[in-house]
Amino acid sequence: MTSSTSLIISGSSRELASYYEVYGIRAGVFYRTDTPMAHAPRDWYLPETGEVRDAFEEALLSRRSHDPKQVWPWQRNRLVVASPVIRDGDVVAVVVTDSPTGAMRSRILHGWLIVGAGEIAAMLLAIGAALRLTGWVLKPVRVLDATTHDIATGRLKSRVAVASGPPELRRLARSFNEMAGNVEDVLEQQRAFVADASHQLRNPLAALLLRIELLAYELPEGNEEIASVQSEGKRLAQVLDDLLDLALAEHTEADLRVTDIGALTAERVAAWAPTAEAKGVRLVGDCPATTAWADPVTLSSALDAVIDNAVKFTPEGESVEVTVASNGDASTIVVTDNGPGLTDEELARVGDRFWRSGRHQNIKGSGLGLSISRTLLAAGGGSLSYDHHEPSGLKVTVSVPRTGPTA
Repeated sequence: MTSSTSLIISGSSRELASYYEVYGIRAGVFYRTDTPMAHAPRDWYLPETGEVRDAFEEALLSRRSHDPKQVWPWQRNRLVVASPVIRDGDVVAVVVTDSPTGAMRSRILHGWLIVGAGEIAAMLLAIGAALRLTGWVLKPVRVLDATTHDIATGRLKSRVAVASGPPELRRLARSFNEMAGNVEDVLEQQRAFVADASHQLRNPLAALLLRIELLAYELPEGNEEIASVQSEGKRLAQVLDDLLDLALAEHTEADLRVTDIGALTAERVAAWAPTAEAKGVRLVGDCPATTAWADPVTLSSALDAVIDNAVKFTPEGESVEVTVASNGDASTIVVTDNGPGLTDEELARVGDRFWRSGRHQNIKGSGLGLSISRTLLAAGGGSLSYDHHEPSGLKVTVSVPRTGPTA
């Protein structure tokens, strides 16, 4: 090897060493026999196998390495390039570079993270804005739904606030309030008409009944026609009284308080016991102490109507049972009888105004008692339900809440 060649190789080695120190890229010029002409770092040689060896072997065939494959930021691959050195058509050496990708991958990954964080922040901002906008748009709808439910359950004075939301929904809220006000006015007029009509008709009917009684003195004793007229007159008077009670019940707010349901029920059972005994019916009460929120007067009236019906339709020698129990959030009073009961169709209509079963038309009553009781109970959150009692008879359940209106 000549001195000039040695100087060239020495200079190349220094340049490759500097290149390695600056960029961290291993590079070398190797003879065909794998002997390094110049390389950096000094301890780097061609491996026996691997990607570097494959690139070197391909360069010996006078072909440059193929373009390196794609390297993703999360991969730890290196970039290997081998280029042949050709003289007089023959490959005399091969230049090999082995470049690390860590720094480049870190920069790309950092850029991707910034872009991804920006996209996520923009998406979260868009979602937040969409939720706020959706909430602003749908809030009047939710209020409208809640108010509609209140009106449907009897709170007719409920109204929708029109201070927020899109203009279209504010107009809808105003229209809904106008409609609710008109409905309330119409119902109030109907209640007032029923109350006024019932009240105004009572005096003429009382005078008519009095004249019928005076007329009865002029007729022979035991006249069936005059007795029938008197009976119908008294029934009409009872209907007018019940209509007035119904009109007042629909307009009266419940006076709710904590009430001992067991004691109140036992009191009503004791009050109806003589009536049941006179008819030959056994009235039995199982009334343990339990409390609930109820209007005592309303609950007493409802129990009177239910027990009256049970005793009225129970045959002589049978029994009527009244049971008080607590069931989760409600206290129940179950009244069962052993009477003829009702069919499925009749069971669906029991409690409707003026409805009476065709089989019981000759029994005293106006068909308004249970309807009045249901209306009074509903004002305080209670309910009245009906079911079959096996083997025969009717089961009526009076339910009142155990939690107060503030809860």
